[in-house]
Amino acid sequence: MKQQNPVFMRKSVRSYTGEAPSKDELDLILKAAYAAPVGMGRYDSLHITVVQRPDYLARLEDAAGAQLGKENYHPLYGAPVLMIFSSIFPGIPTDNSSYSNCAILAQNAALAAVSLGIGTCHIWGAIRALNKEPALLAELNLPEGFAPCCAITLGRTRETYEMRAVQDNRIMTATME
Repeated sequence: MKQQNPVFMRKSVRSYTGEAPSKDELDLILKAAYAAPVGMGRYDSLHITVVQRPDYLARLEDAAGAQLGKENYHPLYGAPVLMIFSSIFPGIPTDNSSYSNCAILAQNAALAAVSLGIGTCHIWGAIRALNKEPALLAELNLPEGFAPCCAITLGRTRETYEMRAVQDNRIMTATME
């Protein structure tokens, strides 16, 4: 029997039961993020915030909805946990490592969640809204100079993960020989 690989099982989960992962599961998901490769070993340029406060999550959704002009908008899909990945952004267009590092941490954490059967979804729009809300940003207590880049939702779900076929060439690919 083939071993199930979370890379080929991962999908965006947008339906949660409201139950959070256990502390041990969250610790394992965080450990997976810590195992991610980080450009130039700049670990001190990264920060992870695990948000489990329902009131904060609701206010973040309200802010995202208001900015997009959508009432009753729920970009966090009722997930009980939001893991936010922040970095220091030097403002130099050629320095893409801040975004890349956050995205790699998020993907490692998401794959660990999949391996545990925990629902997860990559979140970008709500984080864009968060960066425009000084009061919500201040509540995160981020170190000086840090800004949220991306996030993943986490929580129990009734959905299941199964191996999925990935279409070859679904992304333009060129080989230089």
